[in-house]
Amino acid sequence: MMPKSVRVSLLGLSVAGLILPVAMLAQSPRSLAGGWITPDYNIPAITDATRKPAPRRTMSGTWIPFGRYGVATQAGGVASKPNNGRPENALPFTPYGLELYKSHKALEGADAVRPADGNDPRNLCEPLGMPRANHYNLNVTQFFQDEYKVAILYQYDYRWRVIWTDGRELPKVVDGAVQIGNEIREQRFFGYSVGRWVDDFTFEAVTVGTMPEDRVWLDATGRPISDQVRTTERFRRVDNDTMEWSEMLEDPKVYSKPWETMKLTMRQHDPRTDIMEYYCSPVEQANYNKVFGNSVSGK
Repeated sequence: MMPKSVRVSLLGLSVAGLILPVAMLAQSPRSLAGGWITPDYNIPAITDATRKPAPRRTMSGTWIPFGRYGVATQAGGVASKPNNGRPENALPFTPYGLELYKSHKALEGADAVRPADGNDPRNLCEPLGMPRANHYNLNVTQFFQDEYKVAILYQYDYRWRVIWTDGRELPKVVDGAVQIGNEIREQRFFGYSVGRWVDDFTFEAVTVGTMPEDRVWLDATGRPISDQVRTTERFRRVDNDTMEWSEMLEDPKVYSKPWETMKLTMRQHDPRTDIMEYYCSPVEQANYNKVFGNSVSGK
């Protein structure tokens, strides 16, 4: 008989949209022996009495989403425009973008299909890429920086990305690649990111050079992006313990105008927090199907 802990882990791998609440319940807010600390999602709001000033020009720390329960899960689509069929959340698709969206068979959102009919690249354990990493179960996220770069470490799939801050220019997007000076370089799942401090408490990052539309999606509901996408993020340090993370998307191939995809509030957490592994594994998925069956085989 499979141990209970293993069964829970495998369930989380299969039901991607439901894993975050399960994981939250499993990670009770307590300090363990030897300094091991589990995440506490019941963080009280900042008041005038508890507010501390933000340090200048740094985002370093361990951050978790704050606000409505599961606000950063985004199973129903990007945070600012959930895919729920409401007119106010309709996206400015180009004709090509709408055709592309209709070709995507997502397991979430207004046009969701049965699991057996889905074609989400994530279900093959493909890297989420950028900016989808910001819209797929964004949870405990670590920021590290030095004088040359900022690194963001995501909990899901233990992925990381680098934003360069050393003054280098953003690559030029060309057909199927990027150009850096006279050199042609490859497209990347997480693209090429360059950042700068707008002021002492606001950092802006721009990302280009990501993978083509047959390799990545924008979110779990099948909204598309192309390799022409330009993602602009802003990280505003409100105070010592609060940071606002917003994102604008510009993709003239898929959308007729730029639009805001998310604006989340993140709260600082204890840097000693032990972050649970949360990953996509074909082997683990196969083990899950053996134990619980899968909708394709009907077993």
